[in-house]
Amino acid sequence: MQLPWIILFTPLLSALIIATLTKRWRNLSAFVSVAAVLVSLAASIKLFCTPLPDAATAVLQIPWIDLGTQLQLPIGITLDGLSKAMLIVVTVIGSLIHIYSLAYMADDEGKSRYFAGLSIFMFSMLGIVFANNFAMMFIFWELVGVSSFILIGHWYNKPAPPAAANKAFITNRIGDFGFMLGILLVWVTTGTINFAELTTKLGALQAAPALATLTALCIFCGTVGKSAQFPLHVWLPDAMEGPTPVSALIHAATMVAAGVYMLARVFFLISISATALETIAWIGTITAVLAALMATQQNDIKRILAYSTLSQLGYMVMAMGVAAPEAGMFHLFTHAFFKALLFLGSGAVIYACHHEQDIWKMGGLWKKQPITTATFAIGTLALMGVYGFSGFFSKDSILIAASHHNQAIFILGLISAFLTAYYMTRLFVVVFFGKARTEHAAHAHEVPILMWAPLMLLAIPAWIAGYEKFIHPFLPVHEHGASSVPMIASTAAVLGILIGFFLYRGRDKDPIVIPLLANKFYFDELYAALIRNTQDRLAGVSDFFDRWILDAGIVRLVCSGGTYGLGFVLRLFQVGNIQGYAFLFGAGVIGLLYFVIFK
Repeated sequence: MQLPWIILFTPLLSALIIATLTKRWRNLSAFVSVAAVLVSLAASIKLFCTPLPDAATAVLQIPWIDLGTQLQLPIGITLDGLSKAMLIVVTVIGSLIHIYSLAYMADDEGKSRYFAGLSIFMFSMLGIVFANNFAMMFIFWELVGVSSFILIGHWYNKPAPPAAANKAFITNRIGDFGFMLGILLVWVTTGTINFAELTTKLGALQAAPALATLTALCIFCGTVGKSAQFPLHVWLPDAMEGPTPVSALIHAATMVAAGVYMLARVFFLISISATALETIAWIGTITAVLAALMATQQNDIKRILAYSTLSQLGYMVMAMGVAAPEAGMFHLFTHAFFKALLFLGSGAVIYACHHEQDIWKMGGLWKKQPITTATFAIGTLALMGVYGFSGFFSKDSILIAASHHNQAIFILGLISAFLTAYYMTRLFVVVFFGKARTEHAAHAHEVPILMWAPLMLLAIPAWIAGYEKFIHPFLPVHEHGASSVPMIASTAAVLGILIGFFLYRGRDKDPIVIPLLANKFYFDELYAALIRNTQDRLAGVSDFFDRWILDAGIVRLVCSGGTYGLGFVLRLFQVGNIQGYAFLFGAGVIGLLYFVIFK
């Protein structure tokens, strides 16, 4: 089968063409990038419709590194229900965002560079989806980090985007270092890093519970970084400094979901340690609640959605921790559609309001942007988990699994569901209802068809993607039996909607101000102080040691000074007089004879 390679390498070819041939022609570069992602989409649909002979099949495996019995590392492709589902998510959403970008980035001076970055990202993300071993996954994992750095910092002439790009890149490297250590532990312990082989070589890890826990938690570090889990969650909200389509593609739909996908792919390894699973569950739960609390006091429309993404990623990680990977992937699948819809909807609002992002400078947009309002409402209801929309089914599957595993985690999950409904009602009421609070909002209008058409297309799966007939061909969703959880979760969501509506209806400013939440629990300030008191002070000590001990002391005084002094002494013997040289030669001979005779 050649289709996987076509899907994988077409975006890379697009990026190379743009970088070498079409970068001076912005519209042509955009066309090349969009055409490439549509080719990958068509091939993905074709591949999805092609039945597999086995549950999981490695296709066209190519030898890469062969060290005999020490290490054999191929580049191969894994195709199963999990990779097919993720493949559809990446290519469908990626294609719609490429099309949306044609209008959103129409007049951008860096349009060619932007679309080249999108193509590199698509190549990197598809590589993660297809990877059949840890090494291949880690290579594409890092490429996703590079492409996100490029796209977040796209507007490099402004101060905020480059700073956000650096923050995202550095924070992810912390998690990736742990991920790399986990991969090395797997290799040293089992002798392989191929996923298919690992399933049969877990005896050494199973026999050493402490080592299994350490290995699983190190691998989980990759998820903590890439999926922005506590305490490495701080990079994701700042990443909203990039163009809105980038926010939708990288930080809502696909990149941040890579960490969850990786956990699902290697769940057979993670699940060996009950301690690791418990830790993962609590990290996800803490992230879900903390992010939801922060979202309640944000005023930037994209940052509200960013914290929402953090919270929903926490749900997915929680699902992995409570041993329900199918529920976590189910929520990843539905979340990808409704969160991409919400981000692109926010982009339509920002575009119509002349790039204003403060929700308190909007208002009354439902009259000006009926299509955007309707589609945004569908995404909001799905995110809230309202019955009948996709998020209801996937979120409740996680809460049901949590209720069977740990009641404390379940209760915190319900609190997060309530907060989600509350802050999304706040956003929707302030932005779309009431009166226009600025001239930009008063003169807003519906966006072009290239922007609202993707919204309408995304609204369909955002509504129906949770129904069993729709989801079953993609993911095997298991029934949990009769449960009162859906009713309890729906009650929490309705309560959040009602409180949010009555608090923010007709308001011109926020009636609730909680500095702790508005300042995101002061995590950024805490980390800044930590860096200032550790790294900066260590750098100061290192600078002193380098400047006065190494440079002034060892290098200049001992090495340089000693060399200079020796040279100065030797220079005294270079008198340029033959008689003087003869005298020195004679003295040397006498000294040599003395040494030979008397010593």
